[in-house]
Amino acid sequence: MFNMPVMNEQVHEYAIVTKALNREFKVRLKAEGLLASVRNFFSPASKTVNAVNDLELQINRGDIVGFLGPNGAGKTTTLKMLSGLLVPTSGSIEVLGYTPFNRDHAFLKSISLVMGQKQNLWWDLPPVETFAIHRQIYGLTDAEYKSRIDELIAMLEIADCLETQTRKLSLGQRMRCELAVSLLHQPQILFLDEPTIGLDIIMQKKIRSFLLDYHRRFNPTILLTSHYMDDVAALAQRVIVIDHGNKVYDGHLTDLTNKLHPEKIISVLLNDGEFVCKLEDGCRLIHHEGQHYRFMVSRNRVPELAARLYATGNIADLTIEDPPLEDLIGQLFTPDSQSR
Repeated sequence: MFNMPVMNEQVHEYAIVTKALNREFKVRLKAEGLLASVRNFFSPASKTVNAVNDLELQINRGDIVGFLGPNGAGKTTTLKMLSGLLVPTSGSIEVLGYTPFNRDHAFLKSISLVMGQKQNLWWDLPPVETFAIHRQIYGLTDAEYKSRIDELIAMLEIADCLETQTRKLSLGQRMRCELAVSLLHQPQILFLDEPTIGLDIIMQKKIRSFLLDYHRRFNPTILLTSHYMDDVAALAQRVIVIDHGNKVYDGHLTDLTNKLHPEKIISVLLNDGEFVCKLEDGCRLIHHEGQHYRFMVSRNRVPELAARLYATGNIADLTIEDPPLEDLIGQLFTPDSQSR
């Protein structure tokens, strides 16, 4: 039975609040073989899958939050509940003070859901005609529409593809037009589900740059899922990680890095000769090719070791970086991480 308790006024300082949020699905089972198929036709077997388990979220207005997890973790299911497309099995959920699945008109005008594998554009129409349709849906005045569409066209650099049939656009052009139509009504919350999927590196950077610029101007709350960790690192300071519907981490990216990998990577390119610094405790070589060396160093030893390397006078280049975010997130899904 789904219970929807009344939220108190204090909660409204948050854009999104969920309490003990659950969503179950019944999945039909099918064994191999003709006899099993016949038996299953008359007495279908099924099992219950918990896509989201007791999920607790509190997201401030104006925050950009990365929502991460492996395939099947429950990310898209959660976004669909937050946007009102799915009704939770149990628990409570509030977005901007609304119950999403009630689909209030004011609520729908306050959010937007962009899914990299779905589309808001009409396939057989040019984007400019879809924009006009959405203008009517959201009741924008002439002045509002012209101001917003002109700004989005300039920010997304889509002036050259507005009159082209959507089906004939490249993936990058289509994704930028998807963002334009999704932001035409200036939503307070933007749910982004894999917005850069399938795009090349240059187009990914353009989309990220646009989102940062748009957030700077209008300060929407953004909840982002992506398998491209560069998206998350560039856009979000806070990340929420779920696995099999359970929240396994909620905090700042820097805290996650410090918790799971208390080391940094130093990459050194020598002018000539051999690497002369002796690696002591707290340092370990992870790669060596020609004049290029990479090694892991305890964070508290990075300044000291970098200074010693520069003092040799043989350093052509030196960079200091965190371990790849993919590695850190992956550690959260290993058996050892569950006890951390």
